[in-house]
Amino acid sequence: MSFSQQLKEETKHSWELSLNHPFVQGIVKGDLPLETFRYYILQDIYYLKHYGKIHAFAAAHADDFAVSAMLAEKAKLTAETELTVHKQHAQILNITEEDLKNFKPAPAAYAYTSHMYRAALSGSLAEIVAAMLPCYWLYADIGRINKDARPNEEIYQNWLATYASDWFQESTQEQIDLLDELALEASEKEKEKIKDQFIIAKEYELAFWEMSYTFEKWLSE
Repeated sequence: MSFSQQLKEETKHSWELSLNHPFVQGIVKGDLPLETFRYYILQDIYYLKHYGKIHAFAAAHADDFAVSAMLAEKAKLTAETELTVHKQHAQILNITEEDLKNFKPAPAAYAYTSHMYRAALSGSLAEIVAAMLPCYWLYADIGRINKDARPNEEIYQNWLATYASDWFQESTQEQIDLLDELALEASEKEKEKIKDQFIIAKEYELAFWEMSYTFEKWLSE
């Protein structure tokens, strides 16, 4: 079993909860209220802006220039592709520039991005990749598993198609392969740090669904 597969096995319960979360199943079945999806899109636009920056941190950490170039290009393509999709969603969901200007991230979105910045600022390249990987991998699984789903909302069909696409599946596999390559050179102590980054990030992926489904707010709001 590869190192990445070991990590996925250790987060199996969280993975199953994510795949079967009512937010995800609502998209697959087409009965998730659009207002709930709108809330998610606002949070995800915020997340993706930071996710792209974490890729740039990872690129700067790489000793191998080919890896640096791959991560830098992935940051650009991921941001362009997903933010373009989100821009289309924003138009359909009537998300205005004023909404984006006044946006305030929910606790889970803020904490998740903060976790990745912590990996970027104090961890190795492998730790940064591990903190980024659950996002790739979970969405790729959702797309692959539900590639034949035909929810009655077109916006949900487009969302699933994005993550079922060959481009996204291949991009995810590149990240998985990179982590496995880096793990080959890591000590047992380093592998524990890598595992911690992956597990925490995976928990935040689950928290992101819950945040979106419940319209999570700060306690003082």
